[in-house]
Amino acid sequence: MARKHSNTDLAFNAMILVGGRGTRLQSVVSHVPKPMAPVAGRPFLEWLILSLRGQGIRRLILCTGHMGELIEARFGDGRSLDVKVSYCRDPFPLGTAGSIKHALDLVQGQRFFVLNGDSYCRVDFGRLAKAHLVRRAGATIWAVRQDDCRRYGSVDVNEQGAVLAFHEKSLDARAGLVNAGVYVLEKRTAMSIPSNMAVSLENEVFPQMIGSGLYAEIGGGPFIDIGVPEAYASAHVFFAAEGRYVTTANNMYAGRAKPR
Repeated sequence: MARKHSNTDLAFNAMILVGGRGTRLQSVVSHVPKPMAPVAGRPFLEWLILSLRGQGIRRLILCTGHMGELIEARFGDGRSLDVKVSYCRDPFPLGTAGSIKHALDLVQGQRFFVLNGDSYCRVDFGRLAKAHLVRRAGATIWAVRQDDCRRYGSVDVNEQGAVLAFHEKSLDARAGLVNAGVYVLEKRTAMSIPSNMAVSLENEVFPQMIGSGLYAEIGGGPFIDIGVPEAYASAHVFFAAEGRYVTTANNMYAGRAKPR
């Protein structure tokens, strides 16, 4: 029998990976790190923070690297956005998994959310957390259906939600599930990541977990990233409309208990 979940089950920290150089975007945004690229009147990272706060997630860890001082100067301790922010700066490029391992001492609790700092999806974090707990997963990916997976690669998932395979990016257009860059990780899973070396969560850690506690929760879109100039251009239009959704969600959570 699946156990019931209390609200405290879902009070996970959220770790946002914002240390990448964003070399493909530098032709249009070179003066700030990629997650700070301005989108519809705000830095892209601010949209991510507001989307988390709108679902009651207020304890954040920002894993910085390239030009990380600009991120720290903008957000400080998070008070201006009604969140609590801690920082961990990579000493050198550590990859997505390496950054997680480097910041692991800052995580409170036995599991936590992870978000890529250059993509956004309208995630139901409560649903994602509950699916992770029910399955007793080591890691759970939020996956979304796309009509064209060429830019992202795709994920195969069985009826029980277990991840069966990852497929690399392809020149052939086809529909499928893509990894939306949002996860729940058990701290014990992250502890197994090697320290002080570059490790990819998507290309190394997750493929090794297939058959050993890696699951996906399938959600709806929209899904957008700002990794390349053409996608960045479309993000302005997207968030001009999506901002109303994010603002509504934040208003619903206004006045709830703040992190201490």
